[in-house]
Amino acid sequence: MLTVSRSIALPESELVERFLRADGPGGQHVNRTESAVELRFDVRSSPSLPEEVRERLLARSDRRLTADGVLVIQARRFRDQGRNRDDARERLVEIVRGALVAPKKRIATKPSRAAKERRLAGKQQRSKTKQNRSRNWSAE
Repeated sequence: MLTVSRSIALPESELVERFLRADGPGGQHVNRTESAVELRFDVRSSPSLPEEVRERLLARSDRRLTADGVLVIQARRFRDQGRNRDDARERLVEIVRGALVAPKKRIATKPSRAAKERRLAGKQQRSKTKQNRSRNWSAE
């Protein structure tokens, strides 16, 4: 079980791990061992997630989320497979925890009268500056 919060825990059966060879430096070690981890979690069909959390996760514009609603996390930061596995799981937990909190609804506000006047005064000042630049200098 992967514990996300007091009310949400993801069972191991919903997590699909694949081990692959990591790219980058590491010499012969990196060519012989499969230390990188690809963790897949099907957000769309997971019975462990509450509906509102699922909707928030699917609504995110995250490149790690496939069109089928599968979240794919790749961990290859470490040379050790176990540490990469833990890293991928921690990142999954952080992503799901981020979707637990509903975003605050934005309250529309109007600019104050003084702010409107400052904006218009700035526009008038820029207009005068540009007018001064365009004087006919050839008459002199």
